[in-house]
Formats: sequence, C-alpha cells, structure tokens
Amino acid sequence: LHVKGSVSQRIESRRIVTSPVQRLPGARRLYRHLLPLYPAVVETFDFEGYDLVVSSSHCAVKSVVTPHAVHVCYCHTEYFGPRQVGAVASRVLRPVMAAMARWDAATAYRPSRFVANSQYVAGRIGRYYNRRSTVVYPPVDTEFFRPSDDEDPPASSARHVLVVSALVPYKRVDLAIDACRKLRVPLKIAGSGPELARLRARTAGGEVEFLGWKSDEETRQLYRAASAVLLPGVEDFGLVPVEAQACGTPVVALGEGGACETVVPGVTGTLAAGRSLDAFADALERALATPFDRAAIRANAVRFSRPRFLTEFRAIVDDALNGAGLAEATRRRENSPESGGSAARWPQGGFAARRENKR
Repeated sequence: LHVKGSVSQRIESRRIVTSPVQRLPGARRLYRHLLPLYPAVVETFDFEGYDLVVSSSHCAVKSVVTPHAVHVCYCHTEYFGPRQVGAVASRVLRPVMAAMARWDAATAYRPSRFVANSQYVAGRIGRYYNRRSTVVYPPVDTEFFRPSDDEDPPASSARHVLVVSALVPYKRVDLAIDACRKLRVPLKIAGSGPELARLRARTAGGEVEFLGWKSDEETRQLYRAASAVLLPGVEDFGLVPVEAQACGTPVVALGEGGACETVVPGVTGTLAAGRSLDAFADALERALATPFDRAAIRANAVRFSRPRFLTEFRAIVDDALNGAGLAEATRRRENSPESGGSAARWPQGGFAARRENKR
C-alpha cells in the first residue's frame, strides 16, 4: 500500500508497485484492519529473475517468496496482543492471530539472512524463529537532529516535558499523562491517532497540550525546548529517544526493550524500574532533578548515525551475496518443511503472533 507523500521524494520519484490492497475501498485509512489479508498478499509478489531482495518487515513481508534470490530481511517485530490493540480487539482477533502464528512460524526459514534492529528483537528472532540474526541499529539523521546553535537549554521556570508518538494503545501515552499529573509537570504531546479522544478525556486536572502531527522541523524544535522526552511504551528500538538525545535532551523511558540499548541511565536519561505509574513517575522525577550534560547526551546519539548504518548494512548484504550466502539460501529452501522447496500458501501454513512470554 502506498499513500502519496508518505515517503521521501527520492522514493516517490521511482516506480512504485503496490499490492491489490491498494485498490480496496478505504485501505489508506483502514490498513491496520486488513492485517489478515497480508499473508496471502505478500505471497503474490513476483520476485522471479531477481538476485537480491531486501525486506523491511514488522509484520508479514518477511515471508515473501524469493525463488532464486538472496533475501535479507531487516526485522522489526511487532506483537499483536492486548498492549498493542487493546483487550477487546485482542480477544476478537485471537482466532485469526492463531492462524497467522502458524503461518509465520512455518515461513521463518524463507529469508536467507535476518538483520535485527536491536538486541531485543534479535532475542525474539532466536526464540520464535530459531534463527540467528545480526544487529544493525536503525539510522537516525544526527546531522538534522542536533542542538540549536543559538538557544540555551530550557529554563526551569518554563519546564515542560514532551511525548512524540502515534496515539495508539501500545504506546501507553496515558502513563505519561498520569505521571505528569502526579508530579504537576506540564506535558506536550505531538502526534495523532485513534486514541486522541480517550486521551483528551484523561487529561482532566492536568496541564496537557495536544499539538497534533508535526513536521520534522517542528519536532526538532520541540525536542530542543523540552526538559525531557518521555517514552512510556516498550519499543523494539525507538527512534524518538535517539532523535531527542541527538538534540541534547534527556529521555525518560521504561527499562525494557530498545530503550535499554539507547539510553544510558544517569548520563542521557533515566529508566523506569517497572511499568507502574509510581515507577515511571519516579524515573521522571529523577530526570528533572539531574543536571545532565547535553554534549554527553548528543555524543551517545551520534553512534546511531546514518553513515554507520550504511556501512554495517552494506557489509551484511555483500556477505549474503557471496557464495556462502547463496548456498545458505538454497539449503534453507531445500530443507524447508514445505515439500519440494515450494512455498506454503496461506491459509495452510499459519503468521505468527510473535507473542511475548506472559508476564
């Protein structure tokens, strides 16, 4: 599915080939609800005649069929459980997700090489797919996201904190709202999504400003002006904390997921010891009381730069395309659970929920 204007001009200028989903009424607005169609759709893509396929997958596209190509999958896992879609939707989707789970597991052999966007995701790939992966952290434009040359850090008298996020259940923006209300800290929220009305209703008694969607330039200015940027949900990697740090702003995040790999406690921010309101409020209070070194915060973010990403990812592609990588791709097809190396088709197989261990 392609929504015009949603990607860079460099991509927009290319020939973009979409799936049949593009032609469904309302698909651009309701694409999340079309998830059960994705396994069947991705298997219709024709990669005959290609030598290399690179997929960037958070859902089903890791399982495209590549008859003769080396397939390098950059994996950003996603968990479709109560935290992500809400308890009611999760119950309704359970039978569908079970079928998709079977397909996902059955097709985990298809990529020649897995690349994970964090150690957190690499652990999931190992647990659920029984596959090894190489970690390459996503690229952040640390030249664009940088401290202002002509502005001082925000004064304590104008202190406020910031959330930059899609307004969906698993982002847990409600936790940030409750923590700021508890500490009486003004909060600004940049982003849009289906949770907006519910979150507005939750802000009674708190000093919360909803800013809506913001451009990159506007977001950069918001990062620079904030006393801290909050990440109240668990992210597989999380670009926002790195962008904020690149601007010299400390981050308050849960001590889980990708934040443990991007935030240095006491140096570039604080990590909450649990998912409770008290734990997150405590982490926020510690951050606001700490005199962080903005230069040290930025230095931590620079290790996630674009040049570093290009060097590391190119090395993996080159390695996958050599004789050993090609032989590995062939071996996996021949030893797959699908007879004759042919691809299993939905719904005989099953997508997987990539379920986390129950806590």
